[in-house]
Amino acid sequence: MSLLGSLQIANNALFASQVGLQVTGNNIANANTPGYIRQRPVFTPAGTQLIGNLPLGLGVQVEGIVQQSDRFLSDRLRGAISDLAGSQAQEDAYVQLEAVVGELTDTDLSTSMSNFFNSINDILNQPEDIAVRNLAVRQGSTLADNIRRLDSRVTDVRSNVNNQIVSAAADINRLVAQVAKLNVNIVQTEGGTTTASDAVGLRDQREVALAELSKIVKVRVAEQPNGSVSVFAGGDFLVIEGEHRQVEVDYTSDRGLSAASINLSATDAPIAASGGKLAGLYSARDEVLGGFIDRLDELAATLTFEFNKIYSNGQGLTGLNEVQSEFAVDNVAQALDQAGLPFTPVNGSFQVKVFNTRTGLTETTDVFVRLNGLNSDTTLESLASSLNSITGLVASISPDRQLTITTDSPILEFGFGSDTSHLLASLGINTFFSGSNSRDIGINSVVRSDASKFAASEGGVGEDTKIALQLAAFGDRPLESRNGETLSKQYESLVADVTQASAVTKAVSEGFSVYQQTLEGQYLGLTGVSIDEEAINMISYQRTYQASARLVATISELLNVLMNL
Repeated sequence: MSLLGSLQIANNALFASQVGLQVTGNNIANANTPGYIRQRPVFTPAGTQLIGNLPLGLGVQVEGIVQQSDRFLSDRLRGAISDLAGSQAQEDAYVQLEAVVGELTDTDLSTSMSNFFNSINDILNQPEDIAVRNLAVRQGSTLADNIRRLDSRVTDVRSNVNNQIVSAAADINRLVAQVAKLNVNIVQTEGGTTTASDAVGLRDQREVALAELSKIVKVRVAEQPNGSVSVFAGGDFLVIEGEHRQVEVDYTSDRGLSAASINLSATDAPIAASGGKLAGLYSARDEVLGGFIDRLDELAATLTFEFNKIYSNGQGLTGLNEVQSEFAVDNVAQALDQAGLPFTPVNGSFQVKVFNTRTGLTETTDVFVRLNGLNSDTTLESLASSLNSITGLVASISPDRQLTITTDSPILEFGFGSDTSHLLASLGINTFFSGSNSRDIGINSVVRSDASKFAASEGGVGEDTKIALQLAAFGDRPLESRNGETLSKQYESLVADVTQASAVTKAVSEGFSVYQQTLEGQYLGLTGVSIDEEAINMISYQRTYQASARLVATISELLNVLMNL
């Protein structure tokens, strides 16, 4: 081989060392850059040349610059990021829910219920004291207020989660557009085919975008031979080469909330949310928070209907002169158990007691409620007719399809008792609580405006406290509608389930976090920059460069000797 050929070998070595030093310097400069993947030069022996019968090497050549990455590890890490993000979204919802419930504080529902039932117990000791009855009304109003307030606060948390879902749509659109654009740039940089070099900076940006997208929605990433990636959510593609699909927000009504869902614009089908923050937000809004509101509605309905079933059989210190049903029916000629009432009456009867305040006499009339599925079933019209037949009472139906009952004389008052049909509680007549769920529970305007009408007596106006005795023990009374469960146990179960589910979700989230950190440690061990290792590489390239430079100097001396011969 000629001296000029040896000089070319030395030149190749110098160039390779320069490239190695530049790559090393780039790695060191980006040691703390988020998302940066360590690079390394790929050196291969140059071809051989025959000099006579001797095959002599032509030195080293730089084949390319590639990233130190593992695509399978990247896929697993993206999956772990999705699982952790989804679990954390649910955990955050439980943390906020526990804070809103505030159990074991002075303002929790269990304290309000205890105060309410204790105040009714005080009526047993001082049945003639209006102030004691007024306190019971106020404690009941506080309980109803706290239930409504709890519902409102949980709804606010749901609304906040819903807003995060709306924001996620914009983030998905931004990221898929970014990945598609980077696909085009990478293909152009790498030449569109598999090459020895990677479009390293662009690939770093794409990897960061894919990780961020995985945090929102679980995706499957498939790299193509030309260097682009295809991104799928479930069976739908989000990105293919330079093309991407946009998503849009769709709204539906759900438990008093305009609930958002993210659909693919092209198909109007929901985007597959099997993991990621989006799946966690859906679960937090619909299952965690929505499920709590459903159970709070059940608690409020149980309290309202079951308490009113007892209360409506009683009378206060004064009778009623006029009462209107709280709930309207859908059709006045329809059977009452099919008329759209929030609570359903059954076959049975109730008593109407008309008191003459001048004579002190009471006339009791039985009113039968027939709900057997036959043509003679009781309707609001037939009920009004039956009440009109009672001496001293006038019953009418308002244009809003509500029942109104009045006396036809100022010396008459009326009350109710022995209701086995639960019709009074179903219509909202002579009740304590108003409303039917946790959003609208309140206190009946009749007793709220006149505490003397608090129905504590069973035998007549101001006669006894038998109804109050049942009401005071209501919290611990087994309820047939709850399969023997008490109201207190129902609330305790609600709180316990929240606490237990929160603990389980936290444990699952911690497990996902440990797994994600393990994979991230492996990933950083492969892709992260080690200053110590780069320093060693730098010294190695420096020594190689010095040796190559020495070779150039030696060949130069030999050429000078040759030229001086």
